[in-house]
Amino acid sequence: MSLCQWTFHCGSSHLRISGLELNSAPGTAKDRRTISKTRETGGPLESIGVPLGRHVRSYNHLQGDVRRRKLFSFQKFFLRIDTNGRVNGTKSKDDPLSILEITSVDVGVVAIKGLGSNYYLAISRKGELYGAREFGIDCTLKERIEENGYNTYASAEWRNKKRQMFVGLSVHGRPLRGKKTRRRNMATHFLPIMV
Repeated sequence: MSLCQWTFHCGSSHLRISGLELNSAPGTAKDRRTISKTRETGGPLESIGVPLGRHVRSYNHLQGDVRRRKLFSFQKFFLRIDTNGRVNGTKSKDDPLSILEITSVDVGVVAIKGLGSNYYLAISRKGELYGAREFGIDCTLKERIEENGYNTYASAEWRNKKRQMFVGLSVHGRPLRGKKTRRRNMATHFLPIMV
């Protein structure tokens, strides 16, 4: 058994921690007590905030984050949800139905609500885009920033033959069926613009 020391430098001060390094044969009663005690207490490093091994991070601070945006598609349309719950695109940058509220509901998962219509953007199990009056599983969307700087929004719940289904607008501003969308298809790429 030998003694070893670790030194941590934090700004102008430093902290020295002494610990034991076990060189004896594994499986002895003394080894098991030492290892068990270290697992239970976390050891000396846990008390100063140094993570030991893999641990679960808390992302609760991201939940409930609300952003007001317009989603400008690569096809040059603003995504809108009208007062009847229909989803389509508009060329008008002043359309009040294109102002959306994007709320984080989990890590990488958002809910998108039209402020003017009070409908949530939703993707059905069949891949159809529609406006839902109440928030439900169809309304949970995975938000991802793509390499070109645009965002994609895929159904967090439904897939089509193991493929993700995305929010997308055609070159005419009509909603695309999720079954025909792909991540690399530019019709599914949107630029969030601050309102």
